[in-house]
Amino acid sequence: MAGSDIGIDLGTASILVYIKGKGVVLKEPSVVAFDKDTNKIKAIGEDARLMLGRTPGNIVAVRPLRQGVISDYTVTEKMLKYFIQKAVGRTRFRKPIISVCVPSGVTEVEKKAVEDATYNAGARDVAIIEEPIAAAIGAGIDISKPCGNMIVDIGGGTSDIAVISLGGTVVSASIKIAGDDFDEAIVRYMRKKHNLLIGERTAEDIKIKIGSAYKRPETVSLDVRGRNLVTGLPKTITVTSDETEEALREPTAQIVEAVHSVLEKTPPELAADIADRGIVLTGGGGLLYGLEELIEEKTGITTMTAEDPMTAVAIGTGKYVEFLSGNR
Repeated sequence: MAGSDIGIDLGTASILVYIKGKGVVLKEPSVVAFDKDTNKIKAIGEDARLMLGRTPGNIVAVRPLRQGVISDYTVTEKMLKYFIQKAVGRTRFRKPIISVCVPSGVTEVEKKAVEDATYNAGARDVAIIEEPIAAAIGAGIDISKPCGNMIVDIGGGTSDIAVISLGGTVVSASIKIAGDDFDEAIVRYMRKKHNLLIGERTAEDIKIKIGSAYKRPETVSLDVRGRNLVTGLPKTITVTSDETEEALREPTAQIVEAVHSVLEKTPPELAADIADRGIVLTGGGGLLYGLEELIEEKTGITTMTAEDPMTAVAIGTGKYVEFLSGNR
C-alpha cells in the first residue's frame, strides 16, 4: 500500500503533513500546552498557539523544537503521534513510511533523535531528508539534472541556503537566523524605540502584515497594542512599515551575508548556472516583503519566491520518497 507514504515538515514554527496523492493535509503550529502539575497535555497545535503568553501558572505552552532541532524529546514524540493520527485517521492496517526533513546543519545525534521520535510515533520506515533538497523538489525544480540551483529556505528557526546539483547538496550553510528572529527583532525595536512591551504573537502579526526587508513604495501602518514600560499601562501606537524595515535590518542582513558566503564557495560552473537561473526563496520566512529585492540588490542575481513557499518543504519531503524509489 504505497498510498500511506507521508512526508512531514518538522518545523520550528509549524508542522506540515503531506500525504501522497492528497497533498498537504495538515498545517499546524508546533506548540504544545501542558499542565505542569499533572504533566498531562492540554492542547496541541493551533489550540495551543492561542495560549502562548496567555496561560495561568500551572499551564505552559511550549515549542518543543528550537531552531529546527528537538529540544524536548517526549513532547515532540507526542506531538508527532497526534499530528500523524490526525492526518491519516486511526483506521489503518499498515504503518506508514514517513520521510521527515531536518535543517542541513544538524548533527548525527540530532538526526537520530528525529528518527527515533518518528519511529515511536508509528512509522514503519523513516527517511531523513535535508531541508534545502526538500524545498527544491517542492518548488518544482528537477534536482536530478547536472545543473546548479540555489535554494534559500527561511523557516521559523533556521535558514538553509544550498546549491543543489545532481540530486545532492554541493555547498550549503544553515544559520540560526530566521522567522523567529524577525519577531524578536521587532519586539526589541518596539521596546527600545517606543517603550512598548509586546508579545511574540503581536510581533508575528506586525511581521506578517507590515514587515519589510526593503523600503516599500507606499508606507503602510498598523495599530499595535502592548504595555507601556514607563506607566505600566496598556497602550496603542501606530507602527509603519519603514520602522519594521529598520527593525529587521540586522537579521535580514545576516541572511544576505550567508547567501553571499555560499555563493563564494560555489564552483564556477554552478555559479554560472545560478546567475543564469536565479535564486529561489522558500519557507514561511521567505514571505517577508522585500526579501527578494534585498537579496537581488546585494548579489545582483534575480531572486524569486517559490509558488507556495510555506508548503514547498512539506511537498518536497513527501515527493522525496517517490524520487528515491524512482532512482532505485
